[in-house]
Amino acid sequence: MTTTPRQVVVTGLGAVTPLGGDVATTWEGLLAGRSGARRITEDWIDELPVQIAAPLAAELPLGRVEARTLDRSQQMALVAAREAWADAGTPEVDQERLAACVASGIGGVLTLLTQHDVLREKGPRRVSPHTVPMLMPNGPASTIGLAFGAKAGVHAPVSACASGSEAIALGLDIIRAGRADVVIAGGTEAAIAALPIAGFAQMQALSRRNDTPQTASRPFDKARDGFVLGEGAAIVVLEAAEHAAARGARVHGVLAGAGISSDAYHIAAPDPEGAGAARAVRAALRSASLTATDVVHINAHATSTPAGDLAEAVALRSAIGDHIDQVAITATKSMTGHLLGAAGAVEAIATILALRERIIPATRNLDALDDEIALDVVAVDNRTITRGAALSNSFGFGGHDVCLAFTV
Repeated sequence: MTTTPRQVVVTGLGAVTPLGGDVATTWEGLLAGRSGARRITEDWIDELPVQIAAPLAAELPLGRVEARTLDRSQQMALVAAREAWADAGTPEVDQERLAACVASGIGGVLTLLTQHDVLREKGPRRVSPHTVPMLMPNGPASTIGLAFGAKAGVHAPVSACASGSEAIALGLDIIRAGRADVVIAGGTEAAIAALPIAGFAQMQALSRRNDTPQTASRPFDKARDGFVLGEGAAIVVLEAAEHAAARGARVHGVLAGAGISSDAYHIAAPDPEGAGAARAVRAALRSASLTATDVVHINAHATSTPAGDLAEAVALRSAIGDHIDQVAITATKSMTGHLLGAAGAVEAIATILALRERIIPATRNLDALDDEIALDVVAVDNRTITRGAALSNSFGFGGHDVCLAFTV
């Protein structure tokens, strides 16, 4: 006997991004087509081949203790979670029915690098006693679990650039399985530092448009040459529909389903056939009890790398079929840069808002669509859409593929 899965709704949204210090400002920036990329002016950037990034657009509102004892990735996650929790109406929920799923692709790398410098220059007695909790990849999840008293479980998926989306997918599974009624879910990343930039640059993954940073991230464009590293966090409050209804909560949208797969192809390169990504899209549709023809919008992973964007285009046509020609696609990384473990969560919020407001932010810097990418990518002007379902894709090094399906 089959049973209908428990419906999961999104009741709270929170974000700190290169476009703004909250969801409203970030959404406004996406609709305005603003870029968060800029030239980095710190001394450590001088010898690097890539000298651009997309840092936060606003200061973090933190107390002195939080600023001293939390890694920047944890700080951002906490600020975004507070916004999401307030936006959800500060739900009254049994703490044993509240879980946290917050991901980071890299974890507290800024703490690791900073404290290594302290150790080398000042000796072991000057290393912060908070170092280990600050650098742990599960630090953001634990920080939020402690802040909100989540006793149904604290989880921290680590799946590179798919981490934020996988955390949201895990939140869906937890509520559907009946292990919690409310889940605080999302992703965070703070990795704008010399070592990560140098490492990505050596992989030829980053754009080198140092003189024109705001034109550097150009998903699907013929002239794309890599991504722009960004930082930020995004958190959603997921809630069992009956729990939200019982307290009269406002609902932003429905997390209708999620699909997860893996390429098993290469540690960093995407499968050029897009087979794993296509499986994730199909799995998300099955999980949501949707068909390909229900889809009206896709927020693509689209990092602006030559191989990645093309592989995703191949995957979408494989998974959606000819209906892909009727699907409006956008790539918001053209404005935010690539937030690694936070990217999927930021894009999930953008997808929910696009459905709710019935408008899709145009892809920035798309001057000439790659001839090999046969997709209807929204460019120049924002586009209104009809009611339907939307997908948000996230793919990561290691072959991680995640697709989230939303309806309103």
